[in-house]
Amino acid sequence: MGTTANNSVDGPPVRLDIADGVAVITLDRPDRLNVFSGGMGVALGEAYARCDADDSVRAVVLTGAGRAFCAGADIAPSSGSFDAPRSPGEFTASPVSPPAFRVRKAVIAAVNGHAIGIGLTIALECDIRYVATDAKLAVPQVRRGMVPDARSHWTLARATSQAVAADILLTGRTFLGTEAVALGVASRALPADEVLPAALETARDIAANVNPLSSALSKRLLWLDEAGTGDRVEELETAYHRLLMGTPDAKEGPRAWMERRTPDWTSRVSEQWDRVLETERDGRK
Repeated sequence: MGTTANNSVDGPPVRLDIADGVAVITLDRPDRLNVFSGGMGVALGEAYARCDADDSVRAVVLTGAGRAFCAGADIAPSSGSFDAPRSPGEFTASPVSPPAFRVRKAVIAAVNGHAIGIGLTIALECDIRYVATDAKLAVPQVRRGMVPDARSHWTLARATSQAVAADILLTGRTFLGTEAVALGVASRALPADEVLPAALETARDIAANVNPLSSALSKRLLWLDEAGTGDRVEELETAYHRLLMGTPDAKEGPRAWMERRTPDWTSRVSEQWDRVLETERDGRK
């Protein structure tokens, strides 16, 4: 299954392909190194929303067409990227809605080439990042008279540390994929032509072997941003265990492992999510 979304006459397209439980979202304007525009942000958010709602999708891979992942915003003077907004509601620093961390499936960024500015900050919203060894990475907004975007002051510090986030965000310096792994920004650095295949291999493994509801609940805990997270995480881990205990999938997982076969999961996240939210509300009483 393949679709192309393009919500702006001048915006680069976003392509969505779904097969065997894995969705591949491609930033698809290779002639411009997949530069980011408002149209791309809208289209990417729509692709994420489709993946979130589709129970046949069990893992998502985000990548770029051609030799770059995303070279950042179009900063040509004619682009108007940094023009003052005409009204307060016209601009948001987080133009992808929902962001990757709100998708109830694992989202893997296959950073196959350069990721600059918002090209890197949208990858930071993903759960897992594989990067090309020689890819140039940077969040250079402070060198362009702006500030970093897409919640990167939060996502980068969560993925690494306050010190690493300060190093990257306050200097705006450029670093390579190999250093990204050393800093904790990415999980793996690979030759450029191996990045997408590696991400797809991981996504297919998740799609086949990971219970969809378990994955959604674990991801929800990983991205929890409430105050007092330690106590709240313990509370929710207990609630989610109780939610899963005794279910067909809680029996299927161990049985499939013992029988050395692929599990046949029956949970449907979209159908069971109201019960998840109800369980969370009850846990606060």
